[in-house]
Amino acid sequence: MYKANDYLVYKKDVCKVREVKKNKMNGLDYYILVPIDDDSLIIDVPADNRMGYIRDIISKEEAEKLINNIPNIEPLKNIEDRYIENTYKDLIYNGTQEDLIKIIKTAYLRNEERINNKKKISDKDSNYFNKAEQYLYNELSIALNMTFDETKKYIINKVQELIK
Repeated sequence: MYKANDYLVYKKDVCKVREVKKNKMNGLDYYILVPIDDDSLIIDVPADNRMGYIRDIISKEEAEKLINNIPNIEPLKNIEDRYIENTYKDLIYNGTQEDLIKIIKTAYLRNEERINNKKKISDKDSNYFNKAEQYLYNELSIALNMTFDETKKYIINKVQELIK
């Protein structure tokens, strides 16, 4: 069971447990959660996690292993434009950290190709790129005990070292 000031992932959002309360109506314990990137939002979630929406933040070791594996994670291939959004949605909401990296790589490469062909970048790719970055870097920032921006710089530098 989590306690006040613990971090966890609720659905895809990294949250801090503000407190654990007992519901007066049904006697169940509830977590009062605050997403780390929106402290105006408060989420009440049953502590029994019967819906399976709560999970632990990955460990520092798991985070380092994931970062070291980024060069080996392939972007999505051969997906038609009309299916890309559904693929992104599925990976965002049902996928893993590796799937978030696939979205980041794919969206980046697709927009890079558009820029090189003197075309406007895709709003879909940009939106899912930003969303995947937010979910991934928020979790890794807690695991690595860094800020969001420090985490992003750390990962970029680490990946550049790895691909040299």
